[in-house]
Amino acid sequence: MMHGVWVDEGLHRLVAEGAIVPALPLVEGQVQPASLDLRLGTRAYRLQASVLPAAGETVADAVRPLVMYEFSLDTPRLLERGAIYIIPLMEGLRLPEGLQATASPKSSTGRLDIFVRLVTDGGETYDTVPAGYTGPLWLEVMPLTFPIVVRAGDRLNQLRIRHGNPVVGDADLRALHTATPLLHSDPAAPARVEEGLWISIDLEGLQGGSVVGYKAKRHTQPVDLANVGGYDWRDYWEPITPRVGAPLILYPEEFYIFASRERVAVPAGYSAELVAYDTRVGELRLHYAGFFDPGFGITDGKAVGTHAVLEVRAHDVPCVLRHGQRLGRFIFERLAQPSAALYGHGIGSNYAGQGLKLAKQFRMA
Repeated sequence: MMHGVWVDEGLHRLVAEGAIVPALPLVEGQVQPASLDLRLGTRAYRLQASVLPAAGETVADAVRPLVMYEFSLDTPRLLERGAIYIIPLMEGLRLPEGLQATASPKSSTGRLDIFVRLVTDGGETYDTVPAGYTGPLWLEVMPLTFPIVVRAGDRLNQLRIRHGNPVVGDADLRALHTATPLLHSDPAAPARVEEGLWISIDLEGLQGGSVVGYKAKRHTQPVDLANVGGYDWRDYWEPITPRVGAPLILYPEEFYIFASRERVAVPAGYSAELVAYDTRVGELRLHYAGFFDPGFGITDGKAVGTHAVLEVRAHDVPCVLRHGQRLGRFIFERLAQPSAALYGHGIGSNYAGQGLKLAKQFRMA
């Protein structure tokens, strides 16, 4: 069995061998270079509260006493802001021993402030699939800022499957960064490697333009996930202008979008994940959507780097941000084999070459 993160070819093989069990055939674009998009099923359940099953307990049994009502997703349905839903996914698993997986929201999901978490039978932690797991997959969905419209087949999260522990340690990460620079910034700044590769925030507009971030408005009209480019961004967001020499205060439970000061590159033999929550940087959550595929920030074979979009929410207390403040760290992992496709290279990646960019549903013109 190949050691490392499994890529597109291996994922297709797992489907053919019955280790990934879709209720309907996979659709075009569902298999990404180093992850598999998961699809909402045809039923949804409104819950009183979030819940994890106990060891040996199914998700169905755990949620049964908390169900307020259920409904069909065969037609588009509204999910209310602040409400908790759980939805069986179209994909189930029969993983062989040795293969385990983690899940993360897709980029658009994070940029819309939709809090989603994968739940498994007997799974005592979210977004984690133990080695050899056999059973269904469920998705807990909580729209935190905007009400949203979804239907069966929509893809809100993705699964990354791996064998062994492919994480690149700090010593090897420093060597990789020296050989193929993973971070680029103007002006150049030394990279900090400590349990991963750290990035910082741009509040001065190094990418150019008059906006360095966005703060989400509340009490807006719903966002239909299928309506790409269908909404004027001004109806949903307030722009944040450059803060040259001045700090920015984030207020608790407000949702913000920023860009990293550095440009990030993920070489072809690797994938990466941006850690979502680290108390060392303060009481805030960074980046709800954490997976970065091989080829991110690679142009014409050169690691030129692409800015990471940072989804930020402060908790409990107001937080002060300053330009260049380190907020998150990338964990790099080795791939089990080269991927047949790379991010942004002819596969319709929505955020290839991005700067500061909102979800694809918003029209920026």
